[in-house]
Amino acid sequence: MSRQDWEKQYVIDQFAPKESWRLFRIMAEFVEGFETLARVEKAVTIFGSARAKPGSQEYEAGRKIAGLLVQNGYAVITGGGPGVMEGSNRGAFEARGESIGLNIELPFEQKSNLFISTLLNFRYFFVRKVMFVKYSQAFVILPGGFGTMDELFESLTLIQTRKIKPFPVILVDRKYWKGLTDWIRSTMLAEAKISPDDTELFKVVDTPEEVISAIEEKAIPESYRVTFNGENGVK
Repeated sequence: MSRQDWEKQYVIDQFAPKESWRLFRIMAEFVEGFETLARVEKAVTIFGSARAKPGSQEYEAGRKIAGLLVQNGYAVITGGGPGVMEGSNRGAFEARGESIGLNIELPFEQKSNLFISTLLNFRYFFVRKVMFVKYSQAFVILPGGFGTMDELFESLTLIQTRKIKPFPVILVDRKYWKGLTDWIRSTMLAEAKISPDDTELFKVVDTPEEVISAIEEKAIPESYRVTFNGENGVK
């Protein structure tokens, strides 16, 4: 990669007064997203590692969860790429449900998977994140890396600060998440960096069946059961 190409990959750094025309690209992504997904009334987004291989525990978990979601009347939304995203789109596709992929353009060219019935491509992460939040009734978080953690903590932050309508945030695989959830309680909570109710904003489960139950329960702490204006999404 040349120095010029290396600099171009940093999308946010490209903004300058003379480049305000880029705002139209951002607006176009919002408009396309809203118009395409407006018909989606009931959906769940599944996140997880892009590095999970077909046949792996994470891949197959996403596939099974997505199939059960379709059977229970939900569309399935993913980031549209490989790994857990592919497994989840595949499960929805095989169950003959709505399989939505919100793909992101990356320097190493993440390609959309082959099991998507509705595909949107985004250049800007922040536009894509709005779509995930606005059109989801729940987030299901399978084992993953930095990107998965980003989606997890952004959703918790938006719910905690009451910027979005609260919805279930479900972590799958107790063993994988144990270190993180223990630290949240033993360090963050113990040092009063969060409130006791904040530890109830997510639920940890092991099986696809538990995921469906958690979504249907819609268990949200009492202090977060406040009146929100509008639908799920940034106010």
